[in-house]
Amino acid sequence: MAVTGADETKDMLRKDLYVIFTRPVAPREEILKLLPKHLEMQLDLEKRGVLFAAGPMEPQDESKPRTGMIIVRASSFEEADAIAKADPFHAAGLREYELWNWSMNEGSFTVTINYSNQSAAVV
Repeated sequence: MAVTGADETKDMLRKDLYVIFTRPVAPREEILKLLPKHLEMQLDLEKRGVLFAAGPMEPQDESKPRTGMIIVRASSFEEADAIAKADPFHAAGLREYELWNWSMNEGSFTVTINYSNQSAAVV
C-alpha cells in the first residue's frame, strides 16, 4: 500500500531527535588527546537520558574520512546545538559538525540498552 497522506502516518511515533554528524578537521593524533574528555561527556549525556545513540561511522568508500554520529534528545535546534558545541572535540575546533532534525516514525525497540556498560533492561 502506498503512503499518500496524513491518514497513513497519523499513528506513527513522530519522535523528534537531533542528529549531530561530526567530521575531523585536525590530525587524528590531536583528536585522540581529547578522546577521554569527549567520552566523559558522552557518558554523562547517556546517564542523564539525553544521548539516544552515538558512535563512529565507517564509509564504504575508504577514500572518505571516518565520520561520527551523535543522536540526542532535545527540544529544539538551539538546545541540540548547545549540546554539540559543548563537545570537547567541537569546542577545541578539532572536529566540525552538522546538525539535523530526525523525525523517528517507524521501527521498534523493546529494551533500554546502555552501550557503555553493556547493561539492558526491559521497558
